[in-house]
Amino acid sequence: MLDKKLRDSLRQVVGEDRLLDDPDTLRLYSGDLYSEGARCAAVLRPRDEVSLAAALRATTAAGLAVVPRGGGLTYVTGYTRAVPGHVVVDTADLNRIVEVNAADRYITVQAGVTWKQINDALSPLDLRLPFFGTFSGAGATIGGGLSNGAMFLGSARYGSAAEIGLSLQVALADGTLLETGQMGIERGKPFYRTYGPDLTGLFVHDAGALGIKTRATFRVMRKPAHLDYLSFLVPDVGGAIRILSDIARDDLVEEIYIVDPIRTRMRLKDGSIAADLSMLAKVVGQERGLLRGLKSGIDLIRGGRDFLDQDLYSVHMVCAGRSEGAVAADVAAARAIGASHGGTEIPNSIPKAGRAEPFPDLGGVLGTEGDRWVALNCKVAHSDAERLVAETEAVFARHAQAMKDAGVVVTLLISGMSNHVFSYECVFRWFDSWLPLHRSVHPKLRKFSEPRTNEAAREVIARVRQAIVDCFHDLGAASTQIGRTYRYFDALKPAPREMLRSIKALVDPDNLMNPGALGSFAEASHSRLASDGRSQQAPSPTTDPREGV
Repeated sequence: MLDKKLRDSLRQVVGEDRLLDDPDTLRLYSGDLYSEGARCAAVLRPRDEVSLAAALRATTAAGLAVVPRGGGLTYVTGYTRAVPGHVVVDTADLNRIVEVNAADRYITVQAGVTWKQINDALSPLDLRLPFFGTFSGAGATIGGGLSNGAMFLGSARYGSAAEIGLSLQVALADGTLLETGQMGIERGKPFYRTYGPDLTGLFVHDAGALGIKTRATFRVMRKPAHLDYLSFLVPDVGGAIRILSDIARDDLVEEIYIVDPIRTRMRLKDGSIAADLSMLAKVVGQERGLLRGLKSGIDLIRGGRDFLDQDLYSVHMVCAGRSEGAVAADVAAARAIGASHGGTEIPNSIPKAGRAEPFPDLGGVLGTEGDRWVALNCKVAHSDAERLVAETEAVFARHAQAMKDAGVVVTLLISGMSNHVFSYECVFRWFDSWLPLHRSVHPKLRKFSEPRTNEAAREVIARVRQAIVDCFHDLGAASTQIGRTYRYFDALKPAPREMLRSIKALVDPDNLMNPGALGSFAEASHSRLASDGRSQQAPSPTTDPREGV
């Protein structure tokens, strides 16, 4: 609980109804999609940047830690802590699109704006972000995406949220509103990022450890005039990897991803006639001719499920370009690569459905039967892809019996990012009681019966996750959504580690801005950093064991 003086001060700054401290809200904001952490003392929901900065200044002056939260759709304890008593700053109400500048091809938005909201605003102008969001983009915010390396839609060609950012406004621990990029220049305009050292990049992918993003400007592009899709079945993961890497290297697609046999069946599992007809309408709407659209939609429903019983990997891609001829050439090149590595072309149901509805509702926070899931991801060079998959499969093999006994299944989603990054994601799936965040965001929870608590699954998942994180570390891999899960700080060489420590001390000298995030700035028993930067506080068993590393 906050003391009366600070509570009164914060209510004066943000408004009476924007400081929340009822038990249900505190529990909700103290956990993510993986675990529940120690209880926060209060939740602030500022309506603008100035009141957010003032509240931040008052909170840190009182010696309390501050944790930023965007859409909350994460599972790496990025905003949950082992130590209670912190204040969560929820940026969801900073949800205004500030400027769309079609002439100069940029958009400026507040940090609580979602990827879907941006897409909806730009589409009538025939514009789009290059990377334009995640599948959770109906609820995921740009502040969280920039803090955690958001990627997927458009990423095979354009990279992640970090690559399309031009400038930021960031609230520092003392309440300073810092602007980066050309907005940091007197009389500047946010059309350019790197006039001088890249201060925008400094605050990207920081897990909120250096400041709270309040605004961002992104570059904008004309929407591709033509799209086409390809899907292949491949008998083994090695062939699928070679197809993905060769196509990604040659910059032929906007998205490309591999789905393993279990998830392929899940993605194409027959739901209901109503759902099929709804998707048919979306696919028809995408096509330029009615007859072509109807044929495509019927293929989606009828042909797309013919291979459900086959135990094969599938590779899916979206080609896009300014002319039909350019897209056809890319499709032909991708088709040849797929065939050269043993791929068999199949109906392109999965990528077409994904683009027909890029931002579905948040029902995906649970599985199709009410099961829970939690992911781990890493990035390696294409030449290291097959070694990465082999070594992670060896980890799963060592724990196979324990996972089977606890009802834990692992699926894979592998994708290309730009033309030089191989992105690997393993997803743990199991039946277990739901967390408050599942109940808060899932739109149709009543259609499921909540599973019983599964402590055995939680224990084996925690153990295997840590083994996979250590495997990533040993391979020198990068990861997104670092939070308190990945071994970022102790993976750094001494010189960059000390530089990062110095930057943290400059912008947050009392270590009150999301302490413990990035595995770098540890929880301490006092507000000042411990002399070696490591925690004096034992981690709570309800949070990720690596907090405070």
